[in-house]
Amino acid sequence: MSGSDMGIAARLYRGELGVNVVGRRTLWFSIAGTIVLIAVLSFVFRGFTLGIDFKGGNEYQVPKSVGSISTVQDAFTNAGAKVASTQIINNNTYSININTVTVDQDIKIKNAAAKTLHIAPESISDNQVSKSWGGQVTQQALISLFFFIGAVVVYLIIRFEWRMAIAAVASLILDLLLTAGVYSLVGFEVSPSTVIGFLTILGFALYDVVVVFDKVQENTRGITGSATTTYSEAANLAVNQTLMRSINTGLVALLPVGGLLFIGAGLLKAGTLKDLGLVLFFGMGAAVYSSIFFATPVLVLLKSREPRYLAHAQRVQAKRVAVAARAAEAKAAPVAAREVRTEQESALAGATPRPGARAGQGRPGAAKRGGRSSGGRPGGPKRR
Repeated sequence: MSGSDMGIAARLYRGELGVNVVGRRTLWFSIAGTIVLIAVLSFVFRGFTLGIDFKGGNEYQVPKSVGSISTVQDAFTNAGAKVASTQIINNNTYSININTVTVDQDIKIKNAAAKTLHIAPESISDNQVSKSWGGQVTQQALISLFFFIGAVVVYLIIRFEWRMAIAAVASLILDLLLTAGVYSLVGFEVSPSTVIGFLTILGFALYDVVVVFDKVQENTRGITGSATTTYSEAANLAVNQTLMRSINTGLVALLPVGGLLFIGAGLLKAGTLKDLGLVLFFGMGAAVYSSIFFATPVLVLLKSREPRYLAHAQRVQAKRVAVAARAAEAKAAPVAAREVRTEQESALAGATPRPGARAGQGRPGAAKRGGRSSGGRPGGPKRR
């Protein structure tokens, strides 16, 4: 057997090695529902850590030559500022974001921090950010999201059907909720880059769902004419046939995003990359999960409610029961035949003469024939 025949991907495609995704949809729905519930509770009780662009505040920019990022953060904290975030921008400047303060407080904080860092106050640039700008960003993002989902629905209805459109949109909403839940639970800061990242992951999630649905449509075309396979089983085979592709696509997409996040934001301290990298990393991971374990099960749930697919599933099941009954009868027939032959052989064994016995012996109740000589003539001469 060649290596390709033994590969997991080849066995999944042929249906020899299958993951029962559709058959266990109750489990996947329970997992998704639990995660969504946790996310919603986090939204209510924890909320989001909004960046300065959304909640407003003061931003200070300090030359990187003054020292480490922790030194700068401590200088502003000791000056009486409540530091919200600190990051590196343009590789030579620290950006320190604090809550909104008055003009007098701004001057006092700026002078105290400059004295601690041993630089002139003029070396520190400051800027006040209004939260109204963040509100405008959020509004534009929601409008973009609305039009994006509307375009997705129209495309999927034209390309596939309305049930696939509903399943795909449900998968996209799950991606957004999972990613937003991570941001709320962990306390990642929400910035305009985060909003842009949310819109970006929707495109990736849609691509993965369309690939799976295209295979589902191919496998289920004319499925009601089949007497051996149900819609659910054909859809599950499609998921298995695209499983390795979805996993490989997700890994290939996550590698550069991981590099952007862990190397760019972690090692190189490029803070502007952190917000975008975080949302892409968690959003793409959620998209891989939802395209495999959520989108197709939702589609099958909607399809199974149609009368023709329900009747087809019942016909397939009835035929399987009939085939199993015939197989059981065929298996039982040789056993019955062997039992009959055994009984016949036992009866014949009692009537068969023993080896070396004369004719007539061994038969129960055999009457002796008197006066008959060895030649068989009655009254033959006696041997003297």
